[in-house]
Amino acid sequence: MSLTKAERTIILSMWSKISTQADSIGTETLERLFAGYPQTKTYFPHFDLHPGSAQLRAHGSKVVAAVGDAVKNIDNISLALSKLSELHAYILRVDPVNFKLLSHCLLVTMAARFPADFTAEAHAAWDKFLSVVSSVLTEKYR
Repeated sequence: MSLTKAERTIILSMWSKISTQADSIGTETLERLFAGYPQTKTYFPHFDLHPGSAQLRAHGSKVVAAVGDAVKNIDNISLALSKLSELHAYILRVDPVNFKLLSHCLLVTMAARFPADFTAEAHAAWDKFLSVVSSVLTEKYR
């Protein structure tokens, strides 16, 4: 699945706003993930998962940074996220469905934070982009 020029433009435009709030967006996304899908907490037994905890903020920052890497390498997302895919498949053994759950939580967070920018077209573009990201992250599972 490839992104159209219009979709790329939307992704890059919104990313310029998202990146300025990356840490808080990442934290909020993980808080939504753990509240909505509590089974995902099993991958973080060593974390303090209370809202706003330092570990949650640090990991949320890493999550959004990885999305940023995908945005910056929008023409070669596979290469940009290859090591992250290997880490999650071979070392962390994360169930691939969790990438889709996380993507959904990020979409909700973006919609809540940027309601004027999160038009139907932006929603569709980001949904497609995050589907590509999720697919790339599951490449090593196949």
